[in-house]
Amino acid sequence: MITPVILTKNSEKTIKNTLNSIKSFEEIIILDTGSSDKTLQIAINFKNTKIFKSEFKGFGLLRNEAANKTKNDWILALDSDEIITENLLKELQNIELNENIVYSIPFFNFYNKKLIKCCGWHNKRHIRLYNKKTTKFDNSLVHEGVIYKNLQIKKLKNPIHHFPFNSISDFIKKIEKYSSLFAEENIYKKSSINKAIIHSLFSFFKSYFIKRGIFSGKEGLIISIYNSNTAFYKYLKIAERWF
Repeated sequence: MITPVILTKNSEKTIKNTLNSIKSFEEIIILDTGSSDKTLQIAINFKNTKIFKSEFKGFGLLRNEAANKTKNDWILALDSDEIITENLLKELQNIELNENIVYSIPFFNFYNKKLIKCCGWHNKRHIRLYNKKTTKFDNSLVHEGVIYKNLQIKKLKNPIHHFPFNSISDFIKKIEKYSSLFAEENIYKKSSINKAIIHSLFSFFKSYFIKRGIFSGKEGLIISIYNSNTAFYKYLKIAERWF
């Protein structure tokens, strides 16, 4: 049996769709890190959902903490803005699980409900299905991943639909959050304003030209600017320690 595990904080705009997509699972675990909106009021209406609370201590540690609360050993790690497609659900229901294998899932990323096929958002895969007796997530504050050393990786065919941004405000909030976590995780690195500018310019060039944002209209431009600003503030926040 598989248990979906979800981290939440102020996810009222997306959590209902996420939970609807996995409502057929016997058990769902939510670990919330301080929602002040209607996230938990929405979640509590799903009878198969168990809700726990924790302070924020980094995404890797939180995913492992949530996984330890499941009665099943097989973990499907999700975010609160991700939807399991019907075809993926059928694939998961019929899969022959092997604890020496971790399973990667393709991701389709959307902005304003439009599928994005540029800027590094397309052809993405993430390991999200694993056996907690065999492995776990690393302890990274951000951009955490399942540890797969000495394990096989099997690619599932059907995707998760990911809806990370619905407005410009969402971009700004994520820049602030993720740049701070990056700076905290790289506390002993050195940086400078010039280094921040160089990373920012290269990130825009890579996203807009090399990864074809230029061919995706306003969405490609907005995402490329977001990538550029994220890079700038990540390295500027590190540099701030050395001012």
